[in-house]
Formats: sequence, C-alpha cells, structure tokens
Amino acid sequence: MRTGVHRESQNRRKSVGPVEPAGEKSLLVPGDTCWRTAEADRFAAIIDGADYLRHLKAAMLRARHRIVVVGWDLDYRTAFERGGKTLDGPNHLGPFLHWLLERRRGLNVYLLKSNLRLLPAFDGFWFGVTPVSVLNQFTSARMHFAVDGAHPTGAVHHQKIVVIDDAVAFCGGLDLTLGRWDTSEHLPADRRRTGFGGAYGPRHEVMAAMDGAAAAVLAEQARDRWEAATGQALPPVKSSPPAWPDGLIPGLRKVEVGVARTLPRLQGRSEVREVEALDLAAIAAARDVIYLENQYFASRRIAGAIAARLREPDGPEVVMVLPRSSESRLEQESMDSARQRLLRMLKEADEHARLVVYWPVAGRGVSVYIHSKVLVIDGRLLRIGSSNFNNRSLGFDSECDIAIESLPTRDDSAAVQEEILHVRNTLVAEHLGVSADTFRDEMAGHGSFLATVEALRGTGRSLRALTDTMVAADASPFAENDLMDPARVPQSLPESALRLIESVVTWPLRHTVLGGWLRKLRGL
Repeated sequence: MRTGVHRESQNRRKSVGPVEPAGEKSLLVPGDTCWRTAEADRFAAIIDGADYLRHLKAAMLRARHRIVVVGWDLDYRTAFERGGKTLDGPNHLGPFLHWLLERRRGLNVYLLKSNLRLLPAFDGFWFGVTPVSVLNQFTSARMHFAVDGAHPTGAVHHQKIVVIDDAVAFCGGLDLTLGRWDTSEHLPADRRRTGFGGAYGPRHEVMAAMDGAAAAVLAEQARDRWEAATGQALPPVKSSPPAWPDGLIPGLRKVEVGVARTLPRLQGRSEVREVEALDLAAIAAARDVIYLENQYFASRRIAGAIAARLREPDGPEVVMVLPRSSESRLEQESMDSARQRLLRMLKEADEHARLVVYWPVAGRGVSVYIHSKVLVIDGRLLRIGSSNFNNRSLGFDSECDIAIESLPTRDDSAAVQEEILHVRNTLVAEHLGVSADTFRDEMAGHGSFLATVEALRGTGRSLRALTDTMVAADASPFAENDLMDPARVPQSLPESALRLIESVVTWPLRHTVLGGWLRKLRGL
C-alpha cells in the first residue's frame, strides 16, 4: 500500500523541471492570494481515498483533546479500510468515534456538515436522515453535531478539513462519506468499492496533511466555521503530543504553507476570493507547464487567463485532467456544457499547439472519476484543496485550499521544487499506468511534459483525449448559467428567482405558449 507521495531525502532523484531565477516574488501574499502563511513541521500530499482514510484513522487514534471534522458531507458508515483491517478500533467512522471517546476521557469530537438542502427552511434540522437535536441528545455528551446554515441562499459550505488537537490537519477534496474509497490502481472492477452506498466506479482524490503552525491555521478556520454555525466558540488546544499518523512519511519538513479561502458575502462580512486570486496569479507566473486536475472547468475568468497564456509564442504547456463527464444529469447539463464551451475557447486560443485535455480510463473503457482539485505551476507552486474551477468555488460557496511554493530566496527552494515536481509527475504517471520514475526518465529524453504524456499514452489504463463531441455544449440553457454556477451572492433574490424559473421551466417549454409567457414575465 502506498503511504502518500513521499521520498526520504537520501532516496531523492533529480527531477526534470525549471529552476526559477532569482528575484521571483512570492505568489502567496497574505491578505491577497492567501489568508495566512505558516510553517509546517511536516507536509505530505496523499493521493486517493484508500491511503487518506487509513492515515486519517491512524492520526485520530493519537487524538487526546479534540477532533474537528468540517465537510460538505459526512456519513457515519464511512469505512476507513477495505479488504482487511490493520488499525485498532471499529472500521467505520461512527462506531470508531464512539469507541475512541470511551477510551479518551478528555476527548471531544465536533462534526460539522454543510446544509445540502440549500433553502433556509431546512437549515440546521438534518444530519443525514436523523435530526441533529436527536443525535446530540442520544449520543455521547462529548460528540457534537451541527449543520452549517450560515451561508447565502443557494450556497453550500464545500470545505473539507479535519483537525486533530489543533496539531495535525488534513485539507483537500475528500469528504468522510460513502463512495470515496479507492486505491491508486483504480481497477476497472473492484469488489472493495462497495458498501452501504452500493457499488461505484474508480475515483481519484487528493488530500494534504501537515502539522505545526500550518495545522494551527487550519484549526482556526475550522473553529471559525463551528462558531459561525453554532454560536459556540471553541478555545485553541494549548498543547498536545504529536498526532502525525504512523506510516505517513512527509515529503517535506519545515516548509511554508499558504491557506487560501473562498467565503461568500454575508451580513457583516465581505466576500473572500483568495483562491481565485491565487489561481490567476499562478497561471500568470507559469513559465513551462500548467498542470491541473479538477472535477469541473466552468470558470470563464480562469479559462480566459489560460487562453491568454496559450496565445503567447513562448507561453507554458497546459495539461488538464478532467472527468469524462459529471455524475448527475443536472451537472452534465450545466457544468459539462459550460466546460465544453470554454474548452472550445481554449482550443481557438491554442495557436502554438501547447494544450491537451484528457480524461483517465482505468481499462476496458471504464473511466476514472476525477474529484481532485489540484493546480501545479512548473516546479514553483502546488495547490491542493476543495475548490473547483467553477464560479461557485471562486466566490459563492466556501472553500479552503493549501499551497506550497518554491522561491530561490529560501534555503529550502530546491527541496520544495523537487517535491512539487514529484507530486505532479506521480499524479500524471498514475493516470498513465506507469511509475513516477518511468515518467521522470521519459521526460528526461523528451524534454517536454506534454510530449512525455503523449509518448506514454496507451490503449489500456491511460489518458484519453476529451473530444468536442462528448457534450453537446449548445443544447442546454444551464451552460454558464449564473444561477446553477453563480460567481457571487446575487444582489436581488427576486431577480434570481425569475431567472431560475426561466432556466428550469422554459427549457422544456421554450417552444410552447407557456414558455413564451414566462419569458415575457421575466421581462416585466
């Protein structure tokens, strides 16, 4: 079993990649492209759910004071390990937490889930299928549940953060819910990918782990979320023994980590768009390669920034890994259609043939669903988090990302650059079905990241080109619709409601008398 993306320093090998010149300014600017920066004593990227869930449980086993879980979704039935249990305690989230509370008398657990029902009438009432009030009354007095309704109508809290004793934190794109576990092998058929939620296909995820001061910053964000949702302020944990999970070897030590957020405008709070600012600054700074993995690609502003770089004669290569299609019909009609429009725009801007867009296949034609949210800029910047490349993630929903950066002015510049390139190469090598060493060696010969990917593509497990015909972009009224994918909190809810009527109702009725009447109503 892989234990995350790591290498011991004595085993590090030279990676092919750019060396940044002196004088580069930091992309991580507190108050602009990130909230804060702080040093992590240890840092590790964790690829795919099997490794993350196991390392998370190992860290929770070392908790003494507090565990805070912030997620878009949570499910008590989430299994930590599949195909054989190796860690102490029950294998499912709910029973495990109760078991842990019995053995740690000073431990408290706080579980915060986004309100998925979007409308204020449902805020704060449901946690899964059981009322929160019932859960809090009949479970341990030290197990605390809440549903976070502190958001604009239509928005959701999308952050995925787990903090243990304010000393170790995980941040990325994976919720503690059903249907997230998979190994990096992404087998076309795997009996372990089943459970209470039924069988599901191959799935790709990325998380990050850190401790030290960087973990304390994420802990503060988690406490802020809890207080906004419940009105209860949680004091910082003063001191605790290290909770770093056994078996997770850090890729870096003593590295500066930036925390970037998206927070929508609320009464008494301005919107925060640090993630968008970081994405745009990173794209503008790229010299050789922009590599991204994401569930969606529907932000016209991000697409426009990439298009500008593609038009440059000496701009960077752009390699994008996206899912073949979204999981639900509504997402296909909105996000996929918007994606296809923007990809056409990028192809028109690709005057120098430096753009490739792929979807991963596990073999036998079975696609791997990309749920990771990763951006890598040369050997300069690695961003891992919860934010998608869509409008919601950049201004309407809440998001939290972390980033590390290599700067020549820092003593750790070479080590950080090497780790960034290693994570990038490991990710793309996994999709190609080859080892990271194989990819690195091939790149040494080709000299080009894009050319190396093309040379290693095969007919089995591999990357396939995303074609224009996979989604009929112009057929759906939901494509680039600012209600399905809003960029910020609407100024006028009645106007938004009318646009929703127009989008949802008149689509199937657009050629009927009723459809015409509704369009006239909106005009009024």
